[in-house]
Amino acid sequence: MYDFPFELDDFQKQACDCISNGKSVVVCAPTGAGKTVIAEHAIHCALKEGKKVFYTTPLKALSNQKYSDFSEKYGIDKTGLLTGDTSINRNAQIVVMTTEVFRNMLYGTNFGSVTDNLKDVKYVILDEVHYMNDEQRGTVWEESIIYCPTNVQIIALSATVANADKLTEWINTVHSKTELINTDFRPVPLRFYYFDSSQPNTLLPLLTPSGTLNKKIRPEKKQFKRGKAVQKRSVVKDVVRNLHDKDMLPAIYFTFSRKKCDEQMEKCAELSLVTPKEQAEIKKEIDEYIAENPYLYKNKHIEYLLQGVASHHAGLLPGWKVLVEKLFQKGLIKVVFATETLAAGINMPARSTVISSISKRTDSGHRTLTPSEFLQMSGRAGRRGMDEIGYVTIVGTPFQTPEEVAELVLSDANPLESKFSPSYSMVLNLLQRFSLEEAKELVLKSFGYFSSNSRIEPLLLLKEANQEKIDECNSFVCYAKKTNEDLIEYNKIRDMYVQNRRTFKTIQKQEKKKNRPLTAEAVEFGKMTKELLEKMHSYECDTCKLFKKHMKSIDILLRYEAKQRHLDKEIEKQKDIFWNKFLAHRAVLMDYGYIKDDYPTERGVTISQIRSENELFLAQIIFSGVLEPLTPAELASVVCAITTEDMRADLFSQLPLSTSVRKTLNKIKDIRRALDKKQKNYDVEDPMYINGYYSPLIEMWVNGAEWDDIIEQVDMGEGDIVRSFKRVIDVLRQFCTITNVPEALVFTAREAIDLIQRSPIDIDG
Repeated sequence: MYDFPFELDDFQKQACDCISNGKSVVVCAPTGAGKTVIAEHAIHCALKEGKKVFYTTPLKALSNQKYSDFSEKYGIDKTGLLTGDTSINRNAQIVVMTTEVFRNMLYGTNFGSVTDNLKDVKYVILDEVHYMNDEQRGTVWEESIIYCPTNVQIIALSATVANADKLTEWINTVHSKTELINTDFRPVPLRFYYFDSSQPNTLLPLLTPSGTLNKKIRPEKKQFKRGKAVQKRSVVKDVVRNLHDKDMLPAIYFTFSRKKCDEQMEKCAELSLVTPKEQAEIKKEIDEYIAENPYLYKNKHIEYLLQGVASHHAGLLPGWKVLVEKLFQKGLIKVVFATETLAAGINMPARSTVISSISKRTDSGHRTLTPSEFLQMSGRAGRRGMDEIGYVTIVGTPFQTPEEVAELVLSDANPLESKFSPSYSMVLNLLQRFSLEEAKELVLKSFGYFSSNSRIEPLLLLKEANQEKIDECNSFVCYAKKTNEDLIEYNKIRDMYVQNRRTFKTIQKQEKKKNRPLTAEAVEFGKMTKELLEKMHSYECDTCKLFKKHMKSIDILLRYEAKQRHLDKEIEKQKDIFWNKFLAHRAVLMDYGYIKDDYPTERGVTISQIRSENELFLAQIIFSGVLEPLTPAELASVVCAITTEDMRADLFSQLPLSTSVRKTLNKIKDIRRALDKKQKNYDVEDPMYINGYYSPLIEMWVNGAEWDDIIEQVDMGEGDIVRSFKRVIDVLRQFCTITNVPEALVFTAREAIDLIQRSPIDIDG
């Protein structure tokens, strides 16, 4: 084992031993427990053996950070970086990349053959593997593990999850011998506090020494404001002041709204959190950074940084967030007000974390944080080697009870759930390399299929309970030994007789009124009704006192049998859900002629190389020829519309689209309509966007507008605008690398990329 300059914890030693013995490992440990040491051991082994190691992360910002750390530690010549838009020293011994890039390498698209891509690679570190839970991107981690060659050791690093044993068992099944190293050990233990606004000058311990809720904590009262009466005290200032007085700073203050992050930062700027010496140091750091990034010169948050407070969320420029992270790591920023995205792996250790509420607003309304989300955020507290204890403060609100807070704090992490979902690109990539039967084997290797028992289990329990009700209904004993079928037959005759008798009486009354004899047909009808009565009397059911009870039992039985058929159908569907999705995508591609004899056609290969929400939609747009007449600015504008997700209904841009862009988007709407119809035929739900919110902005930008002019146009965060522009660059880059794209379009795409890529868009963060 590599000699570290410090004593390793037991779980670190075990993991390093497994790696040295040629095994793959899943390391599941709390945030801040020291999982990076295990990754470093694999890196040392690779360097010593003259082999290569890939280090994958879920976020580009995290990849950039790791590349910077490893370059400093192992030398810039030994370290490389591969993200969607950056390629540095890709043949180095240590290559840091996003997990998507690794998955694409395993498909052998855009990066050369799989053999070349993985030549001499002995270790792959999958950092933050709990991202498998991510709704949009989780499938990438599953694909990476399924397709990773068995001679490559996987080092999967994860935050605490409930079913780490299931994950390990699955990797063991689909890859190679894998050991689980699971620990709840935290080098810096956490202490939990509660802020009760009725006691604003203190932070109350949340739990007693025996682990029960502190009885001194009172629930928050709902505030009823009348006229101009408003709450005089500021909760956020009280919380931060308490942390400052108790020497519990620096802190990350988690708030689930960007607007509130900024507002709370402004409020706390009035508190004196930094010394004059620290303030001078902050000013020096800011001046140096802005000299390199002059576009930040007018940033309105500078004055707050000088007071030792900052805001950190997706609406801010990436370059600005890098400055905040840098100052925080140096201990110069005392409180960062952040959304939960900060909890996702960025290296910003703090002594304290504050969680402003245990519920957050989502697209489908408010919901309570999951135990895993809470663990991610609270786990940021406590800096190894600097703090003996990490402090977590939960702020009381009227929308949560102290009991609910204590329950969340004491909850175990959530299990990992599969988000595996076949796409057009996956179907084409698999059929390019495997037969349909082999592709099915691979799809059935997914963690989703492996853990489908846990998904089907509740349905099986329902089915069991249903069956008990069916058996109960079937246990009805008829003394005349009549079956349910006999009873149903009798009931039909009875209903028919009652109906006919009513009709016959009506006919009789009508004829009597008109003083006419009954017609031959009416007489025949009366005779038939009498026969029904006689037939009814021939059944024992006619005089049975239990008839109604027996009939009710049959009604209930029929309902439960219908429910059972529905459950059987659902269980079958869940069993084969992934393969059925695969076949549905394949059927759409076959209809369009992109697959022939279960092999991609030339244009099918093009789709296999695309990475987007709906690869087929993008391919249809490229092949339609609608993009070729466009200028670089118009092309960027159109691509922006098809890569921007649908937004809230109240968000719409007042800026008009240029004529050419508007006409092109109308043609693309026809393409979407046709594809949507086809997808519905096969029950495929892959999204297709046409949202021109940012399109006029990128057109202005490509035509040379200044950044200040751009951000004045819409009421959106600068970070959001940067992100939308970067998505456009990503798609335009694909136009330049995938096959069968018209040369004129490639040329325009390259030109557009060059024109978009200027400060602040070209700054990574």
